[in-house]
Amino acid sequence: MIRLYEFIFRGGPVMYPLLLLSIFTFACALDRGQFWVRLLIQEDRVTRDVLETARVNLSKAAEIAKGASYLPIGRFLLAPLQLKNPSPETFRLAMEAAGDKEFVKMQKGEKFLETTVAVAPLLGLLGTVTGLIRTFENLNIGSENALDASNAAAGIGEALITTAAGMIVAIFALLVFRVMVTLQAQQMDYFSEIGTELELIYRQVWYEPTLQQIKPSLLPFVEEGDR
Repeated sequence: MIRLYEFIFRGGPVMYPLLLLSIFTFACALDRGQFWVRLLIQEDRVTRDVLETARVNLSKAAEIAKGASYLPIGRFLLAPLQLKNPSPETFRLAMEAAGDKEFVKMQKGEKFLETTVAVAPLLGLLGTVTGLIRTFENLNIGSENALDASNAAAGIGEALITTAAGMIVAIFALLVFRVMVTLQAQQMDYFSEIGTELELIYRQVWYEPTLQQIKPSLLPFVEEGDR
């Protein structure tokens, strides 16, 4: 059985940048995996607690959101709740601005993965070319020398190994990238749904009743002005 370092050695110099790309891609996948697992497990509980509390007390709802500010959904809900008596338009703008910031943060690592998907196959192709060049340099037509045949086989092996390694790294990076993009799209829909529900709570429970209380108190002044 061929060991990993022997496999890398047989692939030639191009295997080293491919090895680095694979290590960074794996590290990115672990980092983003931990981020998404923690978010998906905890965000429903945080959202439910904040929305239920917001119907009774906005200050306590803001405290719950602040306690979950290590999560994107916590920061998203905290942005409008920490405002002092905002209008519904200001309330919605605060959520939209916070949501945009969180979506940018969710894209962490995507540029690197896109680069890896594009560069890894090219490095594999480069290794293929260098391996074939080495093969033809060592190929002696009509020679029965075992050393020449061995060198030619090594060049062919280098060409095949780097091609396979480049494709493997690119495929893995592409899978991680597509999963991240899908999760981000789901979060955008989730944030939109939760933001709309929170805005409706604010309008119906807090803002509109306050307006109805203010209008009767202004009637005496309006009637006096009419006189």
